[in-house]
Parts: sequence; structure tokens; C-alpha cells
Amino acid sequence: MGNSDSKLHFRKAVIQLTTKTQPVEASDDVFWDQFWTDVDLTAQDIFALVPAAEIRAVREESPSNLATLCFKAVERLVLNADSGCVCERDRQTVLSCTRLLTRILPYIFEDPDWRGFFWSTVPKVGKSVDESDDESTRPLAESLLTAVSDLLFCPDFTVESHCRTTADGIADIQSIDSCEFIWEAGVGFAQTPPLNHTYDSNRAELLKLLLTCFSEEMYQSPSDTHALNPWVSFFCSRENRHALPLFTSLLNVVCAYDPVGYGIPYNHLMFSDQRGALAELALQTLIVSLEQELVDGTNTNASLNPNPNPSTNTDTGSADYNKNTTTEGCKVTRGENLFVNYLSRIHREEDFHFILRGIGRLLNNPLMQTYLPHSCKKIQFDQELLVLFWKLCDLNKKFLFYVLKSSDVLDILVPILFYLNDARANQSRVGLVHIGVFILLLLSGERNFGVRLNKPYCVRVPMDISVFAGTHADLLIVVFHKIITSGHQRLQPLYDCLLTVIVNVSPYLKSLSMVAANKLLHLLEVFSNPWFLFFSPANHHLVFFLLEVFNNVIQYQFDGNFNLVYGIIRKRNLFHQLANLPTDASSIQKALQRKSRSNSTHNAVFMETNNAYSATCSEKPYKTTPVQTGTLNASLKATPRIDKLTEASQVSEDGSTLLLQCNTDSPLSQSDRSSETPVRDAEATSGEDDKNSLSEDCDVKSQKSVSSSSDWTPAPDWVLSWKSKLPLQTIMRLLQVLVPQVEKICIDRGLTDESEILKFLQHGTLVGLLPVPHPILIRKYQANEGTALWFRTYMWGIIYLRNVDPPVWYDTDVKLFEIQRI
Repeated sequence: MGNSDSKLHFRKAVIQLTTKTQPVEASDDVFWDQFWTDVDLTAQDIFALVPAAEIRAVREESPSNLATLCFKAVERLVLNADSGCVCERDRQTVLSCTRLLTRILPYIFEDPDWRGFFWSTVPKVGKSVDESDDESTRPLAESLLTAVSDLLFCPDFTVESHCRTTADGIADIQSIDSCEFIWEAGVGFAQTPPLNHTYDSNRAELLKLLLTCFSEEMYQSPSDTHALNPWVSFFCSRENRHALPLFTSLLNVVCAYDPVGYGIPYNHLMFSDQRGALAELALQTLIVSLEQELVDGTNTNASLNPNPNPSTNTDTGSADYNKNTTTEGCKVTRGENLFVNYLSRIHREEDFHFILRGIGRLLNNPLMQTYLPHSCKKIQFDQELLVLFWKLCDLNKKFLFYVLKSSDVLDILVPILFYLNDARANQSRVGLVHIGVFILLLLSGERNFGVRLNKPYCVRVPMDISVFAGTHADLLIVVFHKIITSGHQRLQPLYDCLLTVIVNVSPYLKSLSMVAANKLLHLLEVFSNPWFLFFSPANHHLVFFLLEVFNNVIQYQFDGNFNLVYGIIRKRNLFHQLANLPTDASSIQKALQRKSRSNSTHNAVFMETNNAYSATCSEKPYKTTPVQTGTLNASLKATPRIDKLTEASQVSEDGSTLLLQCNTDSPLSQSDRSSETPVRDAEATSGEDDKNSLSEDCDVKSQKSVSSSSDWTPAPDWVLSWKSKLPLQTIMRLLQVLVPQVEKICIDRGLTDESEILKFLQHGTLVGLLPVPHPILIRKYQANEGTALWFRTYMWGIIYLRNVDPPVWYDTDVKLFEIQRI
């Protein structure tokens, strides 16, 4: 009954606000207190009782009343943060103000005329008269962020009170050392605070308000990429005295979260999991806070050693570290992001172990199989976890090297491949496939990743892929083949990235299984189809990638890869056909006329080869899970071309890498640019000496690269320009030597079993018979503005779609991306 009265009174207050035509004075506390004093409503209640139409109406018709409402709500938060929320009534007031601001802020941000409101100076927000003018006239946004930060470490509200003996709450809250109140043990904090669901719930409410403040980015067009997010900039600056404990609290809560707990079946259905909700919001807040460095457009490598004072303690677990970074000892400017600073300076192995183990546990959670159906809780924030892992590897190279120095990286690889395979045909999860491929591209730039892939793959994960007995490299190739041959059409721009990953690891793969070898040869069969090669000005780059894979394996790992060598011998006609590819105009037109009547290039190119191939493949047919009608999906921005996404490095004999300059004046590059086509082609690729393979634009949204080249007309000169550079010399020499030997053995011994041929190849050698091995070329990911924009769009799209209870941003006029209903 009490709750019904509270709803009625609150609704009456909202109606009064929307119907008043005259401004209500800020001093009229009786009126304004109706919105938060003695209001016992949930966030869902407030969202239902404050309709979007009425917020917009007040914004347009009574702007002064909306401004006063925001001002008074922030003022009440500041007052309670300063007092320490000494009673239950104050705590409920804080929650009411938090929920009300979470509801209103998106409608402030969607109007360009209102966007600067929170950054205007407002006199004496919760401050006494005797304070300085600068302090008492700070922007409303800074007052709000400071108050929320204080409240996140408020004893008896969001953290456990150690011993509150002071009657004066103000002195107590201002003198508190928040480093002693970090929410969870882990990085820089050894004590495990007692679990308190009420504290977790209150933290989640405040974090949701923080996310709402940061979401001003959603309402700016992508062209404003150069603009810093002022909310994140202030929150992560030295002006926030809680920056270090906030960073460690968010990181530790995420990495320490265990959705399974003690393993009691169906426990998630019997008990509410406040820690799970907090972990999700903490993860979203953390990745948004770390985004500031990328948006700034500064060199991320510079942040790896951001501390100009070598004597400063870099242990993020000590209180001295916090003091050093907020005083003159470490001159941190307002523009620098302390969250990025702290993340890049984590260096202790026990911290790396804690982070990697936590992320690995959460990523593997959806892969768990139990005898009782749905008895184990499955997390839903896997995409945010992948973004966090990406940022960890990109911003902290020591963490990246730690991940790659042992087989622990495989605990990350397997779930990523699971997600890629599971999401490949789901139009609403295209972004998940992109982030997974980007992570693998980043990892593949390091030699250790390729070496780790040779570990046998024993733990079977439920995936609809071919059955094989082999290594993690086989798993990677099989999944990539599945994405290319049966993935959604919108994944076509990722083909070059997928093949680049395989190229990067190929020099280190000691023994591919027969299944993986057949997959690679099938891809070559698909991409070397004359019609496909001629259909787009960049399709031939995919063939160059595959030939480079074969060359790397033959030159550097011939001894153990007899399965691939046998497959190359069996499919030798493919290589002969490539070497004899027709280049006259009539043959080109005849090949193009073979195009299927299907409007989809993706479907047509695989239609010709899949039937014959499926007879030798042991995998089950894939059944696409239909996307529910009405599913919301956030659009994605274009990903950069592969030449913008990577930089070529040559591996020397001692294992070090040397950055190579891109040869933009190669003959193939010139011929590509001279061909009259509206499709922006990539620079030249290939050849034994020129392996800097590039590719076309990866526009996920418009799909103009591979599937729509209606104005493209291939010319004989264009075909000749890249055909002459096909790196077939090594493969042809292999065939020249081995084919006669295999045929002779088969005739002499009357062999009909391929196992005997494999045994012969296993003990064979080509030492002294092949051309001089080419240098190993690795294409490493390089930070760029295009990727930063893609990640920012993708990240906010996830956050928009995940926060639906209550729907914080639903039906607001976001500009950063488009919301599509599938």
C-alpha cells in the first residue's frame, strides 16, 4: 500500500512539473523534494512514471524547470555525499536522485542546445558561502561526477564501515582513504571484503548513472571523433581523488566474478545475483573509461611508460602510488587519462595471472556443459569482455607478452573461436565476429602465438565443425573456413583479416591435420575460381594470402606437414590452372558469364564447389538459428583496409622483427590504380619478394567491396599485372619433384591406400631442391583512427542494447550509430 501511495505522489509531482507554465523557484524545496524525499520507488517505477514524451515537453516548453530539476537533484547528491549518508532516509534520497537523473540525462544530451548545460558554471552547488569563487562556481557536471565518486566509497552505503566513531559525518567522509575500501581483492588489494548485496545494488545504481553521463558520446555524429568526452576526461583525471581505487575496484570486481559460485545447480534461479549485475556494469564503465585514450588520437605506445619520474613507485597496489600520481611528483595534466595510465603500468605477474584467469573463466562460462539443462548461469557480457581483453593487450604490452608466454592464451583462443563459429550466421552478431577477429589479428602478430597453436586440441567444445584430431591451429583453420563458407554475407570484408591471421602463424605450424589441410585447399579452390577472381578488383588478394600460407609451410615446416603436401599433390590442378589463367578478353567475359543467377556473390561463389567438397567432409550441415523478429541491432562503422590495419614486419634469424616500408610504387599497385573503377582497390601484393598483401575497404554497413562491383570491368592488362606475380615458384618446384616420385611408388607397389603415400611423404625431404627460403613476413596490427572509431561505435552499441531493464537510452535520438530492427 505504501509503495502505491509513493507512486501516486511521485506521479502527481511529475504532472505538476509538466503542467506548470511558470518557472518554479529553486528555493521552493517543498515542491522539489517531492521527487526524492520519502520516495521509495525502483528504477523501473521511475522510468514508467516519467514518460519520454513528458521529459521532452518540459525541455521544450519549460526549460527553466527542467534545468532547476537537474540542478536540485545534483545538489542533493552533493549534500548527501558530503554528509556521508548518515541515515537510511538520506540513502534512499540518493538512490531516488540517481534514478531520476539516469532517466533524464539522455534527453538532455539528445538536444544539441542542451548539451552544454551540465558544463555551465552554477553557483554554490552544495557548497558553503565562505568557499572560494572558483570552487563554488564549478560546472554542474564536475559536481555530479565528484559526488558520485564519493558515494561509491561511502561507508554503510556502498562500502563496509571499518569503524565509524566520529559523530561528525562530514569530517569522516572527507578524511576517508578510499584505497582502503576497494570493492574486491585482486590487483593492488589483498583483502577480500565481505559480500553485501545491498552495497552491490547501490554501486550498480551509481555506475548506471555514470554510464549515462558518459553516454553523451552517443548523441554526437561519428565525424566528431576528435572531440574528447568531457565526462570521461574529468572522471579519469587527477581531479578525481578516487581514480585509483575506482579503477582497481572495477577491474577486480570483473575479474573476480564467478557466475558458477559453489556449483549448486539452478542457484541463479533461486537467488538474485547482485554481484553479476554489478560486474556487468563495472565492465561497461571500465571499457568506456579506457576509451578516452583512443578517442584522443594519441599514440597508444606512448602510454606504455607514461610516468616521467623514474623514481615514482609503479605498484598500483600502494597508497603511495595514488599520492605520487596526484601530486607534483608525477605531472598528470587534465587531458591524460589515469585509467589508461594505471592499466598500462600493471606489471606484477600475480596481477596478470589474476586478470587472465578471471577473463578466461568468464569467456569460457558459456561453453560449459552440464548434465542438467540450464542448471548453470551463463553470462551475457561476453562482447564487453572481449573489448576489455583487447584494450589490455593493446595498452599494456607486458600483459600481451605474459599472455603469449604460456599456453594460457589458448584458454582465450578457444572461447573466441566458439563465439566466432556460433555468431557467424547471425546478422545481429556481426560485431562480435569482428572483435574476435581483431583480437586474433593482434595476437597473431607475435611469434609465440603461432608456436602455442601447436599444442594438441583435446578439450572438445560443442561446435558444429568437422571432427578432427589435431592441434589448436587446426581448430583455428577449421573455424575460419566455416566462417568464410557458411557465414553471413556481411562478414565478407573480414576475409582478408582471417587469412592474414593464418598467414602470420603459418611459418610456425608444425603439423596440420588432413582436415585443416583440406580446408585450406578448398578455400584456394573457391577463391581461384576465374569468375570470382575477375568479379572484383581486389578478390585476387585472397589467393595471394593462401599461396603465401602454403609457401611458408613448405619452406619452414615441411617435415611435419605431410598432410598438406599430400593435399597439394592431390589438388595440383588448382595450381596449374592458376599458372595458366586466361588473360584474353573473351576468356574473361566467358568466365564472368558463369556467375550464378543468385544476387549474392557469397552464395554464388561457394555454390560451384560445395557439393563436391561436402562429399569428403565429415561435418554436419549447419542449421542457422533464426533471429527473432524485431531484434534490435546497432549499426557498425567501416573497418579500415588491411593495409591501414596492419604494418609489415620481417622476422630475422634471431627472432627480432624489422618494420618494412610499404612499397607503393610496385607495378601491380600502379596497374590497380590505373584501372578505371569506382571501387577503391588496395595496393599491389605478392610475389616472392613483395608479400605486402593488402585488401579492399571493409565497410560493414554498406557492403560495397566484394559483393557489388557492377561497374567494374576487368581488363587483360589488369589480369596480367597480378598474374605474373603469383608466388607459385615454390609450389611448382615441389610438384615437379614429388609428383613423379609418388606416381612411381604407386605404380611400383600397386598402392591404393593413401596412408602409405603419407608415410613416404613424412620421411621425404626437399633440402636443396626448393628455392632459397623467403624472409618471414608478419603483418602486425597498428593502432589507427579508423579502428578507434569502430571500437567506440561497437562498444556504445553493445551498452545501448544491453541496458534494457530499465531501458536507459531506448527511443532516444542517438547519432553515433543507427538502431536497426531485424
